[in-house]
Amino acid sequence: MENGVATAVLCVVGGGIAAQVLASRLRIPAIVLLLALGFMVGPVLGLMHPTHDFGPNLRPLIGLAVAIVVFEGGLALDFRELRASGEGVLRLTAFALPINFVLGTLAAHLIGGMLWGPASVFGAILVVTGPTVILPVLRHARLERRSAAFLKWEAIVNDPVGAILTAVVIEILVGVPHRSGEDAATALMLHLAEGVLVAGALGVGSAFLIAWAFRRDLIPEMLRTPALLALALIAYVVPNLLMNEAGLIGSTVFGIALANRHVPGLAELRRFKESLVVLLVSCLFVVLTADLDLAVLGKLSAPILGLTAAILFVVRPAAIWLATLRSDLTRRERLFVGWIGPRGIVAAAVAGLAGPRLSAAGYAGGDLIQPTVFAVIVATVLAHGFSLAPLARRLGLSTAADTQRLAVVGASPWASDMVIALHRAGVPVVIIDIYPGAMLAAREAGVPTLQAELLSRSAEEGMADHPPDHLLAATRDELYNALVCTRLAPEIGRERVYQLAPSENHMLHADTGVTRDARGKVFGAADASFDALAGRHEAGWRFVVTRPDTLGQPDDIPLLAIKIDGSLEFASADHEANDAAEDDRLLVLQAPGMAMVDADDDRLVQVPA
Repeated sequence: MENGVATAVLCVVGGGIAAQVLASRLRIPAIVLLLALGFMVGPVLGLMHPTHDFGPNLRPLIGLAVAIVVFEGGLALDFRELRASGEGVLRLTAFALPINFVLGTLAAHLIGGMLWGPASVFGAILVVTGPTVILPVLRHARLERRSAAFLKWEAIVNDPVGAILTAVVIEILVGVPHRSGEDAATALMLHLAEGVLVAGALGVGSAFLIAWAFRRDLIPEMLRTPALLALALIAYVVPNLLMNEAGLIGSTVFGIALANRHVPGLAELRRFKESLVVLLVSCLFVVLTADLDLAVLGKLSAPILGLTAAILFVVRPAAIWLATLRSDLTRRERLFVGWIGPRGIVAAAVAGLAGPRLSAAGYAGGDLIQPTVFAVIVATVLAHGFSLAPLARRLGLSTAADTQRLAVVGASPWASDMVIALHRAGVPVVIIDIYPGAMLAAREAGVPTLQAELLSRSAEEGMADHPPDHLLAATRDELYNALVCTRLAPEIGRERVYQLAPSENHMLHADTGVTRDARGKVFGAADASFDALAGRHEAGWRFVVTRPDTLGQPDDIPLLAIKIDGSLEFASADHEANDAAEDDRLLVLQAPGMAMVDADDDRLVQVPA
């Protein structure tokens, strides 16, 4: 038994994180590799049997993990996004959900051949879309803000509602037949109201309690994250004592209410929980897939495969199209949202609970619910995960091209000239400063600008539509540059935030022993400080984007490589630069009087003296 559990933990934790890392490197949805891993270590190789290895504790543990996942998802929902998205979110949650349920049930019965009982449970499970799949894909797809808000709110709000709907349907199928008609309906409504009200009140109350305690510093810093997780689990467990799956509403409401209380310091705590959720999601997908039975999978027939195709191409598009009639969604948004609807961990977890319960109650075909739901999960993840970004670009709903976006903080004359050169070379770039006059030259050249203090909420909202992939803090204040990089490193990536080299006598200079944790990576050479770059610019040096084969002047200073795949690679004193490929383009600071071939049209560009 001990060896079985140890092997299971090794497969789940080690294999799950390895799959996440590999998926990140390959830029594919991680769930694809997680499902493949679970299938291999479970049904195929038999290295783990979760139900046998973990016993009766498996399902409660899965429920607690899902509670933390939906709580973290709720923390991503800001009501300001809801106001900006108009009535679209209401249509996708209040209207589309019941239509999805009806159409999914009909498809399961008419196409999949399920009896009405299992068909209705299947339809209830599949009203949800998966935030565990949607949110990671949205981070890389760079959708415009409104479309991203539609998908994010629908996924997070519908998850607990779908779980509750499934629990109600099962209660009707299993519990109601044992009671008298009118009494059973009344009891069921009271039961439902009790569970939902307690869950909502507990979620909102927990959020106000945390906000009150955090603002008065009543909880030590080291205990804040444990306090959040403990309350999220309490908000899940207590309502579940009253009604199955009501706890998911409690955890989700807790997250949403807390996110909109704007508690100081919550951003740092959220990053830890995001990392925890990555681990939990990895484990959950591997465990649930490994628990599938090959014998049951062998029963998947042509009608079940036809049902999966119907969910993709008929049920979801039709439900969204009907729910958004006469709404403020554009035709392109309706088409896009109607196609994108991958299912995730909540659908998988609820299916794992619903199928056995129906089978135990004597419903034929109950054992097919879990593998059929997994078939839909795999199909939607593959179809929607890989098509989301290309479809968004085709419909004009993506905010950027393939080239990575750069944000430059500080609109000094040399920095403005640099971003103008990058903008003319086709690199998505935005320049940020608190003084509008400083950005005048960049604005006249067509460069996107943002007048804001970067660490303020207004800047956060301003960059939400165009989130940067890289950041360069290029102000004269070296301590401010370090603060900006330190603040944004967890969001953008520590390897993607840069600042100018500190002057030789500055406290941030490497020789003083200041660690990388207190600053960004150095942009360019170790002596490329603000004063050094400004001095060269005043002396007539200029920024040019060119090809590697046009270099050769000893005074040329390469600063940035624009790779053929659109990625950006910075020259830095903190790492050794790779050799530029033939198809790359280079941002170069060139001495006055030099002539250089332009990278785009092969004309000779004379840099003014």
